[in-house]
Amino acid sequence: MATMRRARTRIQQENRQAILAAALEVFAAQGFRGATLDQIAEAAGLSKPNLLYYFPSKEAIHADLLEGLLDIWLAPLRALDPAGDPRTEVLRYVRRKLEMSREMPRESRLFAYEILQGAPRLGPLLSGTLRTLVAEKAAVLARWMDEGRIARVHPVHLIFSIWALTQHYADFEVQVRAVLGPEGADPWPEAEAFLESLYGRLLAPGARDALTSR
Repeated sequence: MATMRRARTRIQQENRQAILAAALEVFAAQGFRGATLDQIAEAAGLSKPNLLYYFPSKEAIHADLLEGLLDIWLAPLRALDPAGDPRTEVLRYVRRKLEMSREMPRESRLFAYEILQGAPRLGPLLSGTLRTLVAEKAAVLARWMDEGRIARVHPVHLIFSIWALTQHYADFEVQVRAVLGPEGADPWPEAEAFLESLYGRLLAPGARDALTSR
């Protein structure tokens, strides 16, 4: 009997993950409003009634995906080490965010769709968990600036700029590849080199910048 219960649990977990993977594909392509339960069920290889056994609504699937995604998305910022070398830590963060855009473009676009719609499902997390984390890491950046270890720029807008410049390659991938053309089919190595040079120079101790903070 215990073996049967474990088997059912495993099957249920597999079906749940299949639904979430299918939903990610559908939401990333169609957005929340354009996606339907029928599309998600078909992509998951399940009947619609079977899907509804695991999730009561499209909203429930979307909320589950977004909450899990926010945790993944914030992990590199959480990993910024206050005891580390400042430029090394920031450049590692830039590289990891760019890697995530390369490895997780659908997740990035799902998050972008939610923000563009006014964050109806993520609003409380953005103004709570995200805001608290950004304030914490901005304080670390500001301390490094006060110590003269990196150039003084606005710490929060520095974080914003990293999000914008790295996630652009996922959210606007079609545009990036169209502009680069066939000879630029793989934008990632040059993007990484460019961003490391940009932030390395921006944050070099003693560098002057018109966008000073605070």
